[in-house]
Amino acid sequence: MTLQYTAPLDEMRFTLNEVFDAPTLWQNTPALSHMDSDTVEMILDEMAKFAQEVILPLNQSGDDEGASYLGEGKVATPKGFKEAFRAYADAGWIGLGGDPDFGGQGMPKMVSMLTEEMLFATNQSFALYPNLTVGASLCLLASGSDEQKALYLPKLYSGEWSGTMCLTEAHAGTDLGIIKTRATPNADGSYNITGTKIFITGGEHDLSDNIVHLVLAKTPNAPAGSKGISLFIVPKFLVNADGSLGERNSVQAGSIEHKMGIKASATCVMNFDNAKGYMVGAENTGLASMFVMMNYERVTMGLQGLGASVLAYQNACAYAHDRLQGRADSGVKNADKVADPIIHHADVRRMLLNAKANSVCARTFAMYVARELDIAKFSDDKDAKAQASAKVALLTPIAKAFLTDMSFNATIDCQQVFGGHGYIKEWGMEQIVRDTRISQIYEGTNGIQSLDLLGRKVVKDNGVAMFALLDEIKHATQTLDDSPLKSATLQACDSVSELTAHLISTAKADPNAINGSAVDYLHAVGYLCYAYMYVLISKACVGKDGEFYANKIRLADYFTARILPRLHAHATSAKNGVESIMAFDEAFFA
Repeated sequence: MTLQYTAPLDEMRFTLNEVFDAPTLWQNTPALSHMDSDTVEMILDEMAKFAQEVILPLNQSGDDEGASYLGEGKVATPKGFKEAFRAYADAGWIGLGGDPDFGGQGMPKMVSMLTEEMLFATNQSFALYPNLTVGASLCLLASGSDEQKALYLPKLYSGEWSGTMCLTEAHAGTDLGIIKTRATPNADGSYNITGTKIFITGGEHDLSDNIVHLVLAKTPNAPAGSKGISLFIVPKFLVNADGSLGERNSVQAGSIEHKMGIKASATCVMNFDNAKGYMVGAENTGLASMFVMMNYERVTMGLQGLGASVLAYQNACAYAHDRLQGRADSGVKNADKVADPIIHHADVRRMLLNAKANSVCARTFAMYVARELDIAKFSDDKDAKAQASAKVALLTPIAKAFLTDMSFNATIDCQQVFGGHGYIKEWGMEQIVRDTRISQIYEGTNGIQSLDLLGRKVVKDNGVAMFALLDEIKHATQTLDDSPLKSATLQACDSVSELTAHLISTAKADPNAINGSAVDYLHAVGYLCYAYMYVLISKACVGKDGEFYANKIRLADYFTARILPRLHAHATSAKNGVESIMAFDEAFFA
């Protein structure tokens, strides 16, 4: 069976225009004065067509064929990918959010996140190729020299060249301070880069004329640990001063990984053998420069999960309307048939509602983060920029970890709707589950994101940013009409506030005592953020008639009754600390 997808454009427009009133933000931000609703409508319509007609048909065939290692450092993408990538690049999608000074279109994240959702919904493997190029462009824009920007960004935005991020080594994943890749300076200002990187998405392929690797390495006298990391541009083909391609650099793929999912995405082992590289930014500042790209990718992983859950939901809904099994819980629906469609069974509805409630809330939360990213980037108000940047720092691990955890659970619920057919390859549901699983691992596992949120973003500043967010949520919720959502959200605020204060106090006595509580803490905060999104959604529906808005209120009620109570379970678990975890000695795990 072929997976079906219809871009949820009405949902996207509602989130963009009615929940967050993006046009007013653009009108009040001089750097975004070029934005208008007609242009955005055209962008969304065109991306929907492209995703549905060009990218979706390559999803299952790409999974069947996979990326292929041809030997001698060469990698081939599945049939149709090269043509689709060229069409995608030629249409300007890679440079959609790029700097106009270098050929980008200058669209805000509030718009580009919606095109990314559609791309991830229709083909997660394909989406990763341009996604890494966008991330590399952001990194160079933030940290590259004027010459580097002028030389590389136009080619990256156009898709003539693509980009990668080369961090991980076999022995160094989360702990990048122990990387072994070395950068030896040359007399001409370049460096010879030697080392091996693993898990490099798009490290080698046949989609673009050149691949620009952004590589973390250490110079000879670098300080130990993460403080001694520098960042280098290492192109597959050396680039002449006029932008033309020169000789082949001594970097190539040694192999590609055979993975659980995203099989059409080439995940490479990359060998650098005295490859010529060029430092980006100052020496020993590479990790900070790379984190511009990393944080972008973390938010984007949330969009990967969102897109996958939408695709899963749409297909599970269609199946539930078609599949006849048993009689409806509310009474016989089709007396002239042997059974009723399973859409009438309460447990099937429960699974579909879980998935739908997640996708609506995940999109809203992603848009909320995107708005803060846009304010931080485009606002001419220094205080507003600073506040937005602080909020993005706080919300990024939630956007990455909570959205991918919830979305993966949604894909499993949707697979379960199919019963045994969901486990069979021909229906496509098992591929969605396999492909989506990586989103919880990419760019720092969700456990690491949880430690980042609790340790770095909450405890380190004594909860200032988190308590500010709680105040914002309380203020918005108190203006909502009396409802179960209002009282439950205010109660959730109190629960998270109490939990935050407890963990900060605990950490002062023993910083390590809270580590086992980090995941539960992130999930408690994540459910609160979702409740906040439903508050904003409900407020956007006030005074509006029609089934579309009525269904939003119904979904908010479902979330309040069936999903939000999970927050308190996570809060209770987080309060229990790590004593029960660390009580087991090493012999137990032998």
